Amino acid sequence: MERKLHLIPYQVNEEIEAVYEVPKGIELIAAPKIWEKSKGKGITVAILDTGCDVDHPDLSERIIGGRNFTGDDNGNPDVYTDYNGHGTHVAGTIAAVHNNTGVVGVAPEASLLILKVLDKNGSGQYDWIIKGINYAVEQKANIISMSLGGSEDVSELHQAIQNAIAKQILVVCAAGNEGDGRDSTDELGYPAYYNEVISVGSINLQRRSSEFSNSNNEVDLVAPGEEILSTYLNGKYAKLSGTSMAAPHISGALALIKDIANKNFERILTEPELYAQLIKRTVPLGNSPKLEGNGLLYLTAEDYLSDVFSQKLFAQALKI
Repeated sequence: MERKLHLIPYQVNEEIEAVYEVPKGIELIAAPKIWEKSKGKGITVAILDTGCDVDHPDLSERIIGGRNFTGDDNGNPDVYTDYNGHGTHVAGTIAAVHNNTGVVGVAPEASLLILKVLDKNGSGQYDWIIKGINYAVEQKANIISMSLGGSEDVSELHQAIQNAIAKQILVVCAAGNEGDGRDSTDELGYPAYYNEVISVGSINLQRRSSEFSNSNNEVDLVAPGEEILSTYLNGKYAKLSGTSMAAPHISGALALIKDIANKNFERILTEPELYAQLIKRTVPLGNSPKLEGNGLLYLTAEDYLSDVFSQKLFAQALKI
């Protein structure tokens, strides 16, 4: 199968030598507010991307293993080093951990399984992606995160995803960056357009829809995707923009949600039940559902909506 699939094009806004902060995207979805309940411990997120800077100080202790499915390093399956930067950035948003410096991810105690399915140029064969998904299933990952896409609907890829979901694995995909800012035109990319996956669109840090974010009727929700600070190559950091940056916010959040929900319900929730737990933690932003799906992920959505309702009542009371 020689057809190609690529990482979703992204923009490098800035490279940074050293930082020490909670990235604004992490704060925008209210992740720190629920860390006392969970930091994702015991949940494994499989990242299908360009590999990872496995020695990055914010990531090394979170990585539990990996595999290379590409031709990089002569196809050595045990070398899943990132030569692109994209995969390392995604990994940091999901589970980076402070080490007296650096950044923190949404689920800083989650485990990362690094599956390199895109080469140093950000390109991959569909066969590599399919093998990566199947490997994630074999390794009993809880969540699969894919910030990649192609224009072709390949039945074998769809089948691999359906199999993963049948095993109760949550599959998160970046919606794509072919958008034009209008909901009147649809932009389709796969695997994000498959109904079974969780398709993530992008907003900026001011909660406005990103003009590049794909719009279609399969977008499930949105997360921050512009000027996102995270880990990068050679132990550094960078701010990147794209729906590729939005998707890992959701992957990390699902690690928190899965851990919390399983404890609350005292059983392992199914994939549809966990999807429902995710969607109940969204806040509408007023855009078309084709642009934002159910709205912005906000992990304490009930508190947020309560605050908004109280503010409206207070404003109404002032007018009386």
